[in-house]
This record gives sequence, structure tokens and C-alpha cells, in this order.
Amino acid sequence: MPDLPILAPAVRALSPADRRRAFLSMWLVDHGFIRDVYCNRHRLTDNAWRSAQPSPRHLRWARRTGIRTILNLRGRRETCGSYLLEREACQQLGLTMVDFPVRSRQPLDRETLLAAADLFPKLRHPVLMHCKSGADRAGLMATLYLHLHEGVPMRLAMRQLSLRYGHVKHAKTGVIDFFFECFLADQRERGLSFLDWVAEVYDPVDVRARFRDNWLASLLVNRVLRRE
Repeated sequence: MPDLPILAPAVRALSPADRRRAFLSMWLVDHGFIRDVYCNRHRLTDNAWRSAQPSPRHLRWARRTGIRTILNLRGRRETCGSYLLEREACQQLGLTMVDFPVRSRQPLDRETLLAAADLFPKLRHPVLMHCKSGADRAGLMATLYLHLHEGVPMRLAMRQLSLRYGHVKHAKTGVIDFFFECFLADQRERGLSFLDWVAEVYDPVDVRARFRDNWLASLLVNRVLRRE
């Protein structure tokens, strides 16, 4: 089923007990203690940022900075303390929160890619997009954003997929890089734009079948870094 963007639902404020449980979940289960030290936040343009999962403190920074929309690439997660606190903080701060779940170890559906292209110009800018660690899904969407919304050449936009941000292209998450490389190879041969390629040529099953990861790199990403 394609992943489509939805506005995060409005909710009542968490009770003190629920908020304590949510903070414990965010810090211990979702590794928020790491992000409290380093949230992997970087500016893409005057109107866009990328980061790891923001805490309420990070969202207050976003509001002071003038950010208007939070693009949550992890999707709706009602049992995740990070999500519950993020949704509540966005509501209290007047930030628009959009849930747009994407994957980091499988090529995206054609419908999801086209939905992303349609979504970018509709967002209230400035926007902050985030996943859990700010490395893989944030890099994927930052690449798409720069190419589709800002007109940056794909090869330059792909610099968002870098070890600088924690992205390991030799692991299973490298299917993101391979996906873009498949487009560039076809573009040289056919001369298609990215969206035309997605609509007319792209086959996610074929891309996944041809991609090969390094088992040691995947072990690092999956077991040590505990990426989603």
C-alpha cells in the first residue's frame, strides 16, 4: 500500500502520568538521550531543514526559528513516546505536523514518490523534515526535496546521502543510493526527467532485486546503530 501524507490528528494534552511515560519511552526505548546531545540537524535551504527525531525542546527551537511545518517521515506511531510528545508539542506551538511515512531499506512505491512531489509545494514553509536518526529517510527526502522543489541537479542533491549525516550506503539503507543511481543511468540513456522516469520506467521490484548490500555494514546499521 502506498504511503500517503496525512495531517497528524489533533489530540487533548497528555496527562502528567502519560507525559512521564512518554518521556521515558522517548529517552530509553527510542534513544532520545542520544538526540538530546546531537540531533543531527542541518539546513538545506532558507526554507528547509533536516534532523533526527525532535524532542519538545527541539520543537520550541523550531518555533523560535520560524519553522512552520514538521514533516514526520516515521509515520503515525501511537505507542511511541516520541510521537506522542511531538504531536502534543506541535499542537501547543502552532506548528503543522504532517505524517509521511517512508522506508529506508526498500525502494519506495511509485505512488509515494509522486505523492512527495505533490506534497512539497503545498507545505507551509519553512519546513523541518525528520526521521529517527536523521540519516537515511531524512537524506532520501532531502534529496527529493532539493531536486524536485528547488531544482538542484540530482547528483548534487544526492550529497544529502552521506556519512556526514550518518548514512551508510553499503548497508541495506544503500538501496536509497542505488535507486537514485538507477535513475541517473536511465536518464543518460533516455533523457527522462525524474518524475517521468518514476511514472514510465521505474520498477521498485527490479531495483530491490538488483541491489546488493554488505552484510557487515548492515549489521552495523541494524544491530549496533539500531536504525529503523
